[in-house]
Amino acid sequence: MAKSILLSAEGFKQLEEELDLLKGEKRKEIAEKIKVARSYGDLSENSEYDDAKNEQAILEARIATIEATLKVAVIIDENEMSNETVHVGSVVKLENITQGREVTYKITGSNEANPREAKISDESPVGKGLLGHQAGDVVEIETPAGVMGFKILEITK
Repeated sequence: MAKSILLSAEGFKQLEEELDLLKGEKRKEIAEKIKVARSYGDLSENSEYDDAKNEQAILEARIATIEATLKVAVIIDENEMSNETVHVGSVVKLENITQGREVTYKITGSNEANPREAKISDESPVGKGLLGHQAGDVVEIETPAGVMGFKILEITK
């Protein structure tokens, strides 16, 4: 049985929209590139044809990945979650005791994680270490940079 993948409703919708775009517009674009490249003649020495076929393979792989993700996706209803403990979907304000600064992270499923947007995966060291804890808890977490201490200041949605 495939492992379920946690997604927010927004993340699920974004994947569906990407899938529609890839299956429609992008497939047509690549089919046209292949058609044009074929018109150049000898396919054995036709780099445009090779490039278009490689692009098609990458597109089809992405489509397959999205379809597989959507089949096993579990949508998290953030409205049903409490702010008592940290869970997937929580926005957690922390004091990084080790570095002496405040940080805020949103705990997401691994598919939606984006450190640049302060969205960390529930499978990352910090995300996993925070799950189940409450505001006021001090948590020590083993990270690639060493053990770090965090105090949970606030949990919101």
